[in-house]
Amino acid sequence: MAILEIERNYRLVEKKMVDQMEEAFEDGRKLIDSELDAGLLNFIVKPVVKTFYKYWSDHDARIGTLQQIKTTLDCAQLIIKDDLVNEDFDKIIEEFFPIYLEGDQTHRQCRPTHKSFNKLKQITKESFITQVKDAINFLNVKEEASNYDDLVRLVFKTKEKALNSLMQQLDFNEEGIKIIEKDPSILKIPTGKNIILKVLRKGFEHTKAELIRRLDNIF
Repeated sequence: MAILEIERNYRLVEKKMVDQMEEAFEDGRKLIDSELDAGLLNFIVKPVVKTFYKYWSDHDARIGTLQQIKTTLDCAQLIIKDDLVNEDFDKIIEEFFPIYLEGDQTHRQCRPTHKSFNKLKQITKESFITQVKDAINFLNVKEEASNYDDLVRLVFKTKEKALNSLMQQLDFNEEGIKIIEKDPSILKIPTGKNIILKVLRKGFEHTKAELIRRLDNIF
């Protein structure tokens, strides 16, 4: 596998992931405004929630998500370059996961002493493993590719296979959201938890629909 091809694929995937991150933050801002404008008493918490979300998306979440993107791609790149897919995959995952978790909102926004924290942490780990495996496939593309959509077509070949991979990742997100919805006390957020949870749910459903729609365009 040529190093130049790996680096090309790395840049294409990284750019797409960063663009999707920015889109998600912008959608979140719109959903926050929509939810706050819908409630009669929300003017009381509106400044607090908007300030929290702005700070979170501009700083904590952005830094954490960028860290996760880099960690996932660096992990996949190391596995490919050192040919560790079969023999040392689990070992490399154990090495990189703490770095990935540090950037995850499970670690940053949830209480580690909560009874459901370890379950959330395990879901995050399973999600990371799936992302690394997908990243390995993307970085391994040898054919000519000028953008992320080209890589998707070359990796999955069919819309059905791409959709199965996407749904696997979305299922992890869904499972994590359900844990938080069931017991919001796991969140460290002091004010506006109900609004944040509504935005989290609506944001997830919107992102899910958008990602599925994009597959229609790719294939």
